Amino acid sequence: MSSAGEGLSRPLPEQVRLNVVDLAAQVLGSMPSALVPPPLRNIAKFDPRKRAKLGSAPIAAQLENDKEFREAVAEAVEKGWPELAASLAEGTVPPAADPVVVAAAAYLMRPPGWPDMVEAARADLEQVAAAAEGSAQEQTVTRLREQLAAQKAASKEEIERVREQLKAARAENADLRRKLHDARGRAKAADHRAAELDHEAHAALESKAAASGALEAEVRRLKERLADVERQLEASRRAAREGRSIEDARIRVLLDALQDASAGLRRELALPTTIHRPADSVVGASAEGGGVRVPARALADDDPQLLDQILALPQVHLIIDGYNVTKTGYGTLTLADQRARLMTALAGLVAQTRIEVTVVFDGAELNSHVAVNAPRGVRVIFSPPGQIADDMIRQLVRAEPAGRAVAVVSSDREVADSVRKMSARPVSSALLLRRLGRA
Repeated sequence: MSSAGEGLSRPLPEQVRLNVVDLAAQVLGSMPSALVPPPLRNIAKFDPRKRAKLGSAPIAAQLENDKEFREAVAEAVEKGWPELAASLAEGTVPPAADPVVVAAAAYLMRPPGWPDMVEAARADLEQVAAAAEGSAQEQTVTRLREQLAAQKAASKEEIERVREQLKAARAENADLRRKLHDARGRAKAADHRAAELDHEAHAALESKAAASGALEAEVRRLKERLADVERQLEASRRAAREGRSIEDARIRVLLDALQDASAGLRRELALPTTIHRPADSVVGASAEGGGVRVPARALADDDPQLLDQILALPQVHLIIDGYNVTKTGYGTLTLADQRARLMTALAGLVAQTRIEVTVVFDGAELNSHVAVNAPRGVRVIFSPPGQIADDMIRQLVRAEPAGRAVAVVSSDREVADSVRKMSARPVSSALLLRRLGRA
């Protein structure tokens, strides 16, 4: 509180001031908004735990200057501590009452002689503080004495330890002196040996110089021989290049003749410039046919190298049982997310291999058209009503001309057996998923 209350010669003790502000903050939160003093209306909106802390100074100032607000707080004190309020109104202080509470109630209620009650509480608090300080000093002295005794004991132990170290250092010094004497003897012997080695090294250098001269002469002779061999090799290469250029010219003439012949044959047969794939015409077709058997070096259907060999074949057509693959690899996703993830993975595979890919999904249960963002080079087919994806896959295999390599990706045993009879090679869904993971 910035100034003393009426009748006080000094400001309220800090403990009393905090108690008074806390009581006023509690009353402030329960007052009707119309009765809240204007300076404290914003503070009244604070959280009850923050009201006394953040609004301490404005609340204290309002208590000092606003009699009605102070009396409202005093009324709450009378209701909370009726016996204490009655005793203070009679001018007596209960002997067992807390001095802080007595001084706070007296300041708010202003009974006769309340300044004396506040001063008496101040004296009690100062006496308690002095007693606490004296006790703290005694405890400090006791602690310092204990620390001094412990320090003396530690010093004694340190002195004993240093003496032992000094004794050990003297013994170590004597040992080092003896070792130094031995080292000096060994150093003298080493110097003598070094002189002998220096003499031997000088003799070796002279021998090495003589050998080096002979070696340089041999190197020169070998370089001359190497130069002759290189000249002969260059002449052989020149002759080989001349012969190769004749063969290259002959091969180029043959290739040009084949190219001109194929172009003439294309014009003669009036073949279209763009290719219409057999699979593009499959809606309900059932043409007999089938592809050539796909060579795979007798590999098993689950061999990791099988799919790599198939993708390396020229003009291979890869037919994929869509939901069989997606439910094997990521069946926890929705069907739309499964299709999107498969299309994204196939985009990388087609970009690498440039093969023809057709993905068949079951569409019999769909009520409307489903949009699929298929990457370039990937054909997407939904089976029409009354048909399942397995039937569409068999139609796609039958639509291919004889002689074309066709592979069907499905882990359905019935599908695998049926397409194998039509000369297509079945591949498990796990192999395709593994290959897409590498892509």
